Amino acid sequence: MTFKNKILIFIALSTVLACAQDKNPINTEHSYEVIVKDLKNPWGFTFLPDESMLITEKEGKIIHFKNGRKTDIKNVPEVYNRGQGGLLDIVLHPDYSENGWVYFTYASSEGDNKGGHTALMRAKLKDNSLIDKQVLYKASPNTTKGQHFGSRIVFDDQGYLYFTIGERGERDVNPQDITRDGGKVYRLHDDGRIPNNNPFVNETNAKQAIYSYGHRNPQGMVIHPETREIWTHEHGPRGGDEINIIKSGKNYGWPVISYGVNYSGTSFTDLTKKEGMEQPLHYWDPSIAPSGMEFISSDKYKDWKGNLLIGSLKFQYLDNCYIKNGKVIKEERLLDGLGRVRSVNQGPDGYIYVGIENLGIVKLIKE
Repeated sequence: MTFKNKILIFIALSTVLACAQDKNPINTEHSYEVIVKDLKNPWGFTFLPDESMLITEKEGKIIHFKNGRKTDIKNVPEVYNRGQGGLLDIVLHPDYSENGWVYFTYASSEGDNKGGHTALMRAKLKDNSLIDKQVLYKASPNTTKGQHFGSRIVFDDQGYLYFTIGERGERDVNPQDITRDGGKVYRLHDDGRIPNNNPFVNETNAKQAIYSYGHRNPQGMVIHPETREIWTHEHGPRGGDEINIIKSGKNYGWPVISYGVNYSGTSFTDLTKKEGMEQPLHYWDPSIAPSGMEFISSDKYKDWKGNLLIGSLKFQYLDNCYIKNGKVIKEERLLDGLGRVRSVNQGPDGYIYVGIENLGIVKLIKE
């Protein structure tokens, strides 16, 4: 065997092993345009009625981007910027044009104990400053751990507000206990009141805002454009990242069931299924470390319409998921290698915009 043939075989084997290791989706041709430059960690962003943007930087800034200029919003609450915690998601009220409410989640040190926990606030904008700030929910107790704050926000068609909080690194305590915060999807009225039809309002000592439980660290949530169901994804440990469809009062299993293992490779559960616990629609093994989530509902991308987009922090690409009959049947890599994909939204113009760490927000253009 010649040296050249040995090299070709080595390259081929290396490619096969790489694909086997991370189950690479195929890389699809496309282009992009950088819309907002020089952002460190654009954790969340949303579009105002004039198509300008509000962008959260994890370190604690809200940025207004308009006509190519970035302006820091004043009077942002103090943020507990530690580990995965900081200034997180941001959305507008569905009737923003009438009421002006902006909602965002952040790690807050308010309350007892050192450290912080996830909070939900709403406020209004006036002269590039937040006014009428109202904390609608503050999880407890605070902890100095830096893991698993969540947190995404969506509104449904009935005006209910949903937000997620991770289990804060307390997997054996928080996610399966409805009397404790963490590892949950929560539901509130837009002013912070508890809906009287929430699943646990009549349970003794339960956190009445809980809508579902048994979650690890959900950093993606979106309303399906046709079924109007709530879809989430969440980080697994080593393997076992999941896509779930959220239903009232359901238990999504963490850490009793999982398709992952400890980061060390050791097992923490032998179960992937258990009666009374929901199965994921899809899971990844190995983990892609998902963040950000959006359906393509516009006609800008033709054969991609209806696909689900999910950012990969670990492998630094946007995962284009084709879904049929409740299953992910195909995955493609988009924006491969630009950086850790943190956030993704469809803009009012129908194009997809993606927040990428240490780059900015880019507009996805299909060839």
